Amino acid sequence: MSLSVSVPSPRVPSEDDTRTWYERVLGWACAGGPPPQLVTGVRFDVLELPSDAGAALLGRPGFAATGPVAVMGRRMRFLIAPGGAEELEGLLDWLEWGGVALDLTAVGAGGRITAPVPPGRAPGESPRGAAVWLRPPELGCEASLPALPGAGRGGGPGLCAEPAGPDLVRLVAAAATECHRARLGRRAPQPLAFS
Repeated sequence: MSLSVSVPSPRVPSEDDTRTWYERVLGWACAGGPPPQLVTGVRFDVLELPSDAGAALLGRPGFAATGPVAVMGRRMRFLIAPGGAEELEGLLDWLEWGGVALDLTAVGAGGRITAPVPPGRAPGESPRGAAVWLRPPELGCEASLPALPGAGRGGGPGLCAEPAGPDLVRLVAAAATECHRARLGRRAPQPLAFS
C-alpha cells in the first residue's frame, strides 16, 4: 500500500504581510504599492549602483559588514545613514570622481525604493526582477549604517549582529572605483592603433 503525501507550496507574502513587516517590525515608513515602497530620508538613504559593481564591492576586504544590501534587477542598493544621499555629489568631487560617468546614484529625502520581500518569507518564490535582500536589515541597524565620520553615529551594544562597517567616505570611494571598473569591463575591446 503506497501512501501519498501532498506538500503545500511555499506561501508568497502578500503586500499586507510585507508592509506589516517593515512598518511594525522595523518601524520603517511605507507608501504606495503594490508592491509597497520604502520611504527614504527618514531612517535611511540608499546608495545605488550596477549589480556587477556592487558584487565586486561586497567582495572587497573590509566591506563584509556594510549593512543591509538589496538587489532589484541589475541594480544593487546599499542602505546608508539618512542625509548621506545629499553628500554623494560633494564626496565624489572631493574624491576626484566628479564629472566621471559612474552610474552611481543616491536616493534620499522624499524618495522611495521598492520594498524587497522580507527575509525568510518566500524562498525561491520571488517574481523575476523583484527586489530581494542580499543582507537583510535587523531591528535597530540604522544606528550603524555608513555615515560621514564624526557624525555621532554608531550602534550601541546589541543593535546589530555585525560590527560597524565602513564609513560613508570609504564606501563611496570603493563604490566609485568598482563602478568605473565595471563600466570599463563592459566596453567592447578597441582595435590597436598600430594595426
